[in-house]
Amino acid sequence: MTPLTYVALALAALSSVIAAPTGVSEGTSLEKRVTHSGRGTFFNVGLGACGKNNVNSDHIVAISSAIFGKGGNCEQFMEITNKANGKKAFGLVRDECPECGAGDIDMSPSLFQALGATLDQGVVQVSWNFKAKGFKP
Repeated sequence: MTPLTYVALALAALSSVIAAPTGVSEGTSLEKRVTHSGRGTFFNVGLGACGKNNVNSDHIVAISSAIFGKGGNCEQFMEITNKANGKKAFGLVRDECPECGAGDIDMSPSLFQALGATLDQGVVQVSWNFKAKGFKP
């Protein structure tokens, strides 16, 4: 065999070692596995940046502009945990929060309360992560 053949075989073997992990297809975002932390606040919902009308009894989330981007997470569920009491709830991304920091979220009043917070509190510390597209609680 020529030296080029050895190089080609070595590259082929190396590419199989660095292939995507099992269950992760090419182009799949691993962002969904990231746990974010920040402030959780609430707002009165309505027509959101995702183009849907919402009501305060829906579990709606507005995410920071830094994460919202062009709306790729619209209609995606996230799991949210109140760091103070451990209560968890699911919320649906339907809006953008321009004044939020990257890990901050703004929630409908019903979602904020589902985390065991009172509206009088106004702010809770939360951790959250996106669920896989298509997930329904």
